[in-house]
This record gives sequence, C-alpha cells and structure tokens, in this order.
Amino acid sequence: MDFDLSEEQQLLQDGARRLLADRYDFESRRRIMAAPPGYSPALWAAYAEMGLLGMPFAAADGGFDGGPEGVMIVSELLGEVLALEPWLATVVLGGGVLRHAATREQRAALLPGVIAGTTLLAFAHTEAQSRYDLADCATAATMQGGGWVLDGAKMVVLHGETADHLIVTARTSGSRRDSAGISLFLVPAGADGLVRRGYTTADGMRAADITLSHVKVGADALLGSPGAGLEVAERVVDEAIAALAAEAVGAMQASLRLTLEYLKTRKQFGRAIGSFQALQHRAADMMVAIEQARSMAMLAAMQVAETDADLRRRRMRAVKIEIGRAARLVGQQSIQLHGGIGMTMEYAIGHYFKRLTAIDTLFGDADHHLHMLAEAGGLADAA
Repeated sequence: MDFDLSEEQQLLQDGARRLLADRYDFESRRRIMAAPPGYSPALWAAYAEMGLLGMPFAAADGGFDGGPEGVMIVSELLGEVLALEPWLATVVLGGGVLRHAATREQRAALLPGVIAGTTLLAFAHTEAQSRYDLADCATAATMQGGGWVLDGAKMVVLHGETADHLIVTARTSGSRRDSAGISLFLVPAGADGLVRRGYTTADGMRAADITLSHVKVGADALLGSPGAGLEVAERVVDEAIAALAAEAVGAMQASLRLTLEYLKTRKQFGRAIGSFQALQHRAADMMVAIEQARSMAMLAAMQVAETDADLRRRRMRAVKIEIGRAARLVGQQSIQLHGGIGMTMEYAIGHYFKRLTAIDTLFGDADHHLHMLAEAGGLADAA
C-alpha cells in the first residue's frame, strides 16, 4: 500500500508548514495564549485563506474535498507547533455534525462562514456526571410552541467561550443513559438563558462551562432526526479521535526533536549527555513509539469513513489506546531527559507534555478504551 502523499497533498503540507514556521514560534504562542481570545484571529484568517478550514467539506458545500487524509495532514502540522486555534472544535467537531446531520439549507447557512473563518462552532456534549459516556445526557429538550426549550448544563466545551453557535446534545425522550432519545440542536451563543463561563485548560487551550436555563430555539435548530443524535455524535467523535491521533504524532515528533537538541547541547562531566548510551536507548524508544503512533494515525485516517459503526468504533478504540500509550511514553521521557528545566513554563517541552496528556484524556484515555474494547470482544471479532 502506498502511503506517500499525492502532489496536491504535498503542496498543502509544504504551504501550511511554511505558514506555521513563520508565525508560530514558541514565544509567539505564549503571547497568543496570554491574550484574549486565547488564539490568534489573524492566523485563523490565514488558515481560511489557505483553505485549511474547508478541508473536510464537500465541494458542493464550498469545501475542498480534502477528506480524512487532508484533516490528518493539517492536524499533524498544528500539533507540531501546539496551535491554539479552534480547529478541532469548529472544523472537526462542529463541522462534522453539520456534515453528517444538517440539511442542505442548514449547511448553506453555516458552512460558508466556517470555511471563511468568520463562524466558530463548539460541540457541547460533556456533562458533570457523564465522563466519557456520550449516551449519558441529562440536558433536556422539550417541544413548546412549535420550537424547542433546552434546560441543562455542559462542561469543558472546547472553545465554547468564543463560539458563535453551540451544537448541544439534549434528551428528547428516554432516561438519562438511554442510547436512544438524544437529539442535536444548533443554539446561538447569544440566546437568552445561555450562560458561558470560559477558562484556560491545563494545556493552554480554551474551554467553557455552559448553562442552559429555559433556552428557546426554533424548530429549525434541530440537526438530524429527533432522538437519533447519538449515532451522529459517535461518528463525529471517531473523526475527532483520528484528528487527535495525527495532532499527537506532530506533537510527539516536535518533542523528540527538542529532546535530541537538548541531549546534544547539555553537558555533564565534560561531555554532551547525548553521548551516554542509556540516554540514547531512551531516545530510541521514543522514536519507535512515534513511528508506531504514526501508523495508527494512518489507520485512523483510513478507517474513519467506515460505514460499519461497530467495526469503526473498535478500530478507533485501538487507535486511542496506542496513541495514548505513545503520548505518555514520549511525554514522560521528554521531561525526564530534560530534567528540571522541562518542568518550567518558560521552556517548550513541558507545554508539549501537557498537550499530549490532554489528547490522551479527550474522548476517553487509553485505559478507558482498552476496557471498552475488551468488553466488546476485542478486534478479532470485528475482523
């Protein structure tokens, strides 16, 4: 099987890499992170101009038909520089829901703004009690006067503070943990009764806790069929796992590069510490883990469009397990090989470790997915 990039994909990768190299050094990232809105609107506009924000969308919707491979390329590059922009929240998660559930009219109203960088989306699904269970939804939506009324609360909504629209999971029937009865709603961020409390997460990203108190939306706010939102949410999360796998590969590769540079320049006993065989072995272990993770990121990109939901879910769990394990190994070894300086906020490697830790946790850590895959019978039954 040929894993080489096509000419078009290579041009995309080269152009995006040049943009990020010119404008996203570590000190620039620190300044962006410290100032509102927690990412660079100028860089977001540059992403749009380059076509990155239209990557996964169909040409009929104004996108570039980049597919999972295009998303993988962009995500890996963003991971290399620890980009703070809401790519995952708006393009992968929010845009994914629109691709799979929205009507042609709904897509026409929103996707041009997403692709142009003028519309931000956020996917509000996590609740205080739900942990990694997408079916655990207590937020309720009831019909009233031809529209819907939403009540509930969502936690750790990625880039929820700055989003123009929130895509909210809410229960229209059934009990709290039923797989059926969950619907998806498009809620304007300025709706009456919607309160957002934004904050910076441990990895420097932005998130918000959302409270919905008798929030009224029209009938056209419903995305997809009533009660069928969980299937869409699971598919979009699988796509997000594929994007996160590629981002983790980029972050791990940058971590290894920084670590090797440190080993070559840091001296002890009159010699560069990189000359010590024990440390060379640890660096080699990091490289092996990254290459294994890269293979899993490619698997994710190839399998994310699988129509068999059970098969796709099992394989994505396997991806999450291996990516989480590799991220933990590379992150921990990077810190240990740097020593005390690796724990300081003024040095880049600690920030990479934090992001890799967050990627492991997002949508279920390696231990969670290992348990769920074992419960499902492993990969052998799926084959």
